Amino acid sequence: MTMTVGSGPFGHAPGGRFNFDVPGDGVEYLESFPRRIRAELGGDVVVDSLGVRLLHRQHHLPVWCFPAEDVQAGRLGDGAWTYDSGLAEGLVGVRWDAVDRWLEEGEEVIVHPRDPYHRLELRDSSRDVRIELQGELLAESSRALALFETGLPARWYLPRDDVTVGLDPNDWLRTGCAYKGYAGYFDATLADGREEPFLVWRYTDPLAEVTRIKDRLCFFNERVDVLLDGVTQERPRTQWSGTDWARDPKPP
Repeated sequence: MTMTVGSGPFGHAPGGRFNFDVPGDGVEYLESFPRRIRAELGGDVVVDSLGVRLLHRQHHLPVWCFPAEDVQAGRLGDGAWTYDSGLAEGLVGVRWDAVDRWLEEGEEVIVHPRDPYHRLELRDSSRDVRIELQGELLAESSRALALFETGLPARWYLPRDDVTVGLDPNDWLRTGCAYKGYAGYFDATLADGREEPFLVWRYTDPLAEVTRIKDRLCFFNERVDVLLDGVTQERPRTQWSGTDWARDPKPP
């Protein structure tokens, strides 16, 4: 997530408000990105740039744009293009999946470019976190980790021992997050035998910034009732409010 999607200031459902009218989908912001970006294809470097620009567009994730001389466009075919309008006019864009690997300085970046305005904060919490669905207790913990992430609802990562609902791994689905790593999912089986697909996720090998969430379980706030110290929280409305998102998955 970023300032231009989700509940970011120029996203689909901003969490706050301005003292002016924001154009429906016309906001662009282009800035210098003072880091070396490289891309590899078939063992060769096809992008190598110190002149990167980061393009933020309303309702879109940010993308890197490159000076033409830093991109081997002939190797990339229709995976590279030149912007013919807007703030990035004359710069070259490269489709993320047109290459095998992206590197920011010497570190691999997954899924999409990282937004410098995106922030993740993990906090130990002693609040009583109770997860219910239609009155059935699914989990309860006083040792949750709260993850506060730009543009997303607060997420509550619970120790496995504090989850009481039956869970079965769903190997069909795996999603990637540029900030947290790759997540696996679980289907939950309720007391009446009904199955709730993709209700819970976990990171078995999270990225360095969030290692403390390793192997903890997190429920979709959008689909369960979260009670904090006995107070039921309003369910957020996001693209993960149902299960249709799993057909074209994006990480929570």
